Amino acid sequence: MESKGTFNTQAGSSVDMTRSDDESLVDGPLISADALHSAIRREFQGVPTACHAALLSLFHVVFVVLSVCVAVLCVLKSGREDVCSGVLGPVQGDSVVVFGKVGLWLLVLLFTWCMQHHHSRARCRGYLRFYRQTRGLEHLPLTVHSAGNVMLLVVMAARLSPTVHTYLLLAILALELLVALPCLLCYSVSVMRFNADRAAPDVSQEDHSHNFSVSGLPAETGFRDISSLEEVVEKQADLIEYLKQHNRSLSRRLLNLSAQH
Repeated sequence: MESKGTFNTQAGSSVDMTRSDDESLVDGPLISADALHSAIRREFQGVPTACHAALLSLFHVVFVVLSVCVAVLCVLKSGREDVCSGVLGPVQGDSVVVFGKVGLWLLVLLFTWCMQHHHSRARCRGYLRFYRQTRGLEHLPLTVHSAGNVMLLVVMAARLSPTVHTYLLLAILALELLVALPCLLCYSVSVMRFNADRAAPDVSQEDHSHNFSVSGLPAETGFRDISSLEEVVEKQADLIEYLKQHNRSLSRRLLNLSAQH
């Protein structure tokens, strides 16, 4: 009997110790939702590709203007052959335009890689809506310039007369500019708005709207249309990836706080 009483006493003390440890963790000061949102806004990391898109648009406009000047002065023989030979040397004017077009395509390829890198980082930080909104614009400039390269190859392979060849070359460059420039400007505006809003991740925004909704009704989940199954699955995959990143970040913060105290 004494051993049984001793065992009960030890078990009760161990339970009390465990409970006291749990209560010490739970009874700590809670952080308000407003403080969390303000901290998230302070830690906001913008997407720096708006400046890159603006610079690429400027380079594209300058390239088209210089190409028109070279074509008119050096290819169409407007009486400036001595100036062209002094500046370009033995290289022909249309070859210079083609070389410049290749260089511009490489810049667009580098910009596309940089844009995808920063968008993937924004996706990992929980900005899934911004990632989906700008996903259609990621490959569009590179697609336009690649299509322009194909058209240039077709014109060069056709072996037309120099005058027709030059006019077709300039028409392709102008059409490429008219298509690619609005895409880059639209993308720059979207990124600038995103950086100016400094919004919290999508999950935090949804939680905040659900907690402070006027109606107090539970939020609808799932989907209503069978055709949206792929979109729902994609959203869930993005959300799971973000939650993994968020949990790792919270674990590192808890370890740092534990080390400080």
